[in-house]
Amino acid sequence: MPSHSLSELILLAPPLLFALTIHEFAHGCVASFFGDPTAKMQGRLTLNPLKHLDPIGTLAFFFISFGWARPVPVNPNYFRNPRKDMLWVALAGPATNIALAVLAAVAFHVFDGAATFPLWARVVFYLGLVNIWLAAFNLIPIPPLDGSVLVERALPAKWWPGYLNFRRYALPLVVLVIIVGNYVNVGGEPVFQRLADGSINWWITVLGGH
Repeated sequence: MPSHSLSELILLAPPLLFALTIHEFAHGCVASFFGDPTAKMQGRLTLNPLKHLDPIGTLAFFFISFGWARPVPVNPNYFRNPRKDMLWVALAGPATNIALAVLAAVAFHVFDGAATFPLWARVVFYLGLVNIWLAAFNLIPIPPLDGSVLVERALPAKWWPGYLNFRRYALPLVVLVIIVGNYVNVGGEPVFQRLADGSINWWITVLGGH
């Protein structure tokens, strides 16, 4: 992800913490709706951010401007239709982040944050931005990211149990994506930095900036 000054990281931290919390909470709520009590039993069906923090993910945010939360546990064995229900559970997180970004944009316009860009407007600006980043990253179609559920739906049913086992040990793929995004240059700039710069410029345009 992009590099930031300490003051920017301080402003980014609360919106990111909220975005991660609501993302995981959404997964837990939808899983609970389809009959899986795992998140509730483990105390994860809550908006308390302390329940969702990952120590390494928190430290990583301050060192590489990239953080993550502890995934909410989901057991598809409780679902009546595991393949279909897992699709909704997985997409609930990114969908919630997109909805928060839309609400942030609306609030920014309603209260005319672009006029003077005070502290609250900067927080709202970052709230929308980090939700866009979080939704986009999680929709990358590799396990265990949420977008991988689209790959799962395309697999023959007989392959699905084996794919679920593979998914449990696929975290190195995400680490590889992070390494590539942070350190592989395209046009003299890291991939994530280029994407972040483009998304920031786009977000400024959406909010009425220039």
